[in-house]
Amino acid sequence: MTHVAIIGSGVAGLTAALDAAARPGVQVTLVTKSGLRESNTWYAQGGVAVVTSPEDSVASHVADTLAAGAGLSDDEAVRVLCGEGPDAAADLIRRGVLFDVEAGELARGLEAAHSAERILHAGGDATGAAIAGALITRLLASDVTVLEETTALDVVLQDGRACGVRLLDRSVLSADAVVLSTGGAGQLYPCTTNPTVATGDGLAMALRAGAVAADLEFYQFHPTSLAAPGNHLVSEAVRGEGAVLVDADGDRFMKHLHPDAELAPRDVVARGITHQMAAQGGVPVRLDATALGREFLAERFPTIDAAVRAQGFDWAAEPIPVAPAAHYFMGGVRTDLWGRTSVPDLYAVGEVACNGLHGANRLASNSLLEGAVFGRRVVDAALVPAEPEAFGADWAEPITMATVEYGISASRADLQQLLWDAAGLRRDGAGLDAAAHELASWAMPAVDDAKSAEDANLLLVGRAVVASALARRESRGGHFRIDAPDPGPSPARHSSLVLR
Repeated sequence: MTHVAIIGSGVAGLTAALDAAARPGVQVTLVTKSGLRESNTWYAQGGVAVVTSPEDSVASHVADTLAAGAGLSDDEAVRVLCGEGPDAAADLIRRGVLFDVEAGELARGLEAAHSAERILHAGGDATGAAIAGALITRLLASDVTVLEETTALDVVLQDGRACGVRLLDRSVLSADAVVLSTGGAGQLYPCTTNPTVATGDGLAMALRAGAVAADLEFYQFHPTSLAAPGNHLVSEAVRGEGAVLVDADGDRFMKHLHPDAELAPRDVVARGITHQMAAQGGVPVRLDATALGREFLAERFPTIDAAVRAQGFDWAAEPIPVAPAAHYFMGGVRTDLWGRTSVPDLYAVGEVACNGLHGANRLASNSLLEGAVFGRRVVDAALVPAEPEAFGADWAEPITMATVEYGISASRADLQQLLWDAAGLRRDGAGLDAAAHELASWAMPAVDDAKSAEDANLLLVGRAVVASALARRESRGGHFRIDAPDPGPSPARHSSLVLR
């Protein structure tokens, strides 16, 4: 009997758990630190970018993904995602996901930087909840052992190989393979679309286990979160349906910054909004969806419609205030195309992983597809252990980050503000260097409960993000340095980092 421990309950972890449990002679335990529904997947709105129409093509999806990645996407990873995407989407449907249908066919929306309408959605703007809900139903009917409200602290190693995870109560869950599927780290920042559970746990666990991480300087800020308490995401699909961004005077400004205006790549739109906000004294820009009509907005975007109204806005009658917020981690634990990390028997999949797929800027709605595609592939690797595939010259040798154990204490709010100021949408060497020195003076929290475990993970990941951003002396995708505003030499190289 082979025991696979899966940490995390988003689309990647749920897919891996269901696929592994279907194999003969495999025992699966899924661990999640909150309820099964608490994941970035559950709160995802837009949809799944996948080719399902004869008017579209895998080659076009590949081209769009590579273009959005700002010259850093791994070609083979992109081909795997787009090529295996239709089968993965069909698996989701077989497992009970009910995508929206129009005139008897799958409804397909348009989002920024896509050359075709290929975004499958469910419940209008509740795609993530529909996917997670269907997979959770299957999971609870399977033989998978589910441990909710259970915090994993660290990967346990024996002879350099992963052999389980240590839990908060200091017990050890032994396993033949450990799969990290813990999602991102949006709680690094004070403004984020991520739920409170997104604290970089899997990445921190992997770093402490000696695994190599990659591309940690690339954090994607979603251009349009509602500028009101909660930072509720206003999906890119709203702009895909025709909504436009306007300044304080009611004039469109993105059309002067990029040929695709509001449908330019996310990093371009987010920086455009930030620049416009600075020009108008920090006042948020506004998203004008009034031309779409009250009935359409309520039917196509019921979740956003409810959130907007709860904040006292009538977006069918007036533009609503929006601003960028931390949304997606392009970097993560470095893996090959099967989820293998540099530590034997330790695997990573989904947002916590980095195989080069997203490059410097993720194409909208590729993330749910990533979890579905690579969640299947990681099971094949975990059940037939092998060395990771070789990394080419476009993957730089890892820089080494020292551990810090003693120093002054600091709060999570302190960390979030420091990261927002120094490693947010606009960065420079002086600010990053100062942030690195300040972070090095902060002590790791003593871990005695789930909150302190999260704080320790966030501090470690925050240090790694700043170290990686300081090392990349160019601007590319989600990493923009005002002291080096142009891309560096081509071809670009993926960064790597390891904890000493």
